[in-house]
Amino acid sequence: MMGDGRGPPRGPLVTKSGARMTESQKILLVDDHELVRSALKGMLDRDDAFEVVGEASSADEALEVVGEFAPDIVVMDIDMPGMICFGAVAQMRASQPDLKVIFLSAFFHDHYIEQALQVGASGYVVKGDPPSFLFDALREVAAGGSYFSPQVRSRIVCEDGSNKLTAEAETRSSSLTNREVEVLRYLARGLSKKEIAKTMHISVKTVEHHTTSVMRKLDIHDRVELARYAIREGLAEA
Repeated sequence: MMGDGRGPPRGPLVTKSGARMTESQKILLVDDHELVRSALKGMLDRDDAFEVVGEASSADEALEVVGEFAPDIVVMDIDMPGMICFGAVAQMRASQPDLKVIFLSAFFHDHYIEQALQVGASGYVVKGDPPSFLFDALREVAAGGSYFSPQVRSRIVCEDGSNKLTAEAETRSSSLTNREVEVLRYLARGLSKKEIAKTMHISVKTVEHHTTSVMRKLDIHDRVELARYAIREGLAEA
């Protein structure tokens, strides 16, 4: 959970830079733990600048209901059962380019940060941060800016007007494509190729192609060893 659950007092939506927003921001909360969603909603409900318009317990559910709730900002956990959150966000933003996303996670591996940036996330807050960090993120993002927790920000550099990792770890996984990383994470979760195909909305043959490519690039030809590698490299959680 994030800190002690206390947020800043109610007031107009003003960012650190002094920008002022005249309307409350509609928020969609996505986390597989109801306790986390309830705590976040309780915090946000105490601030007139924000309105929680909906909740979802998975990326799949969020993808289904985001159009119904029409949020300005989606606050989404990273590690949830089902569809990988980054793929869901990519689909959301493909149909709703103005949608803003803040990832909220207990983890901040380089691969998570990289994928968050690649799908156009405006923020990344670590769950161990004080609650005020999430409010700062929401205000900055609502005003058109971006916000990253200190642990995340230290790994990011702005180049050509976009945020990028300062330097990628020199590991075998750096050669994997985003789709291959996604397949690897599902394999590490123990999903079958048929389940992965259904979750990613691709054919089993395509999953097999990605799996073969991952094994070749990593020089690992056993699913158990693939899972161990994914966990060790921060691509999946134990």
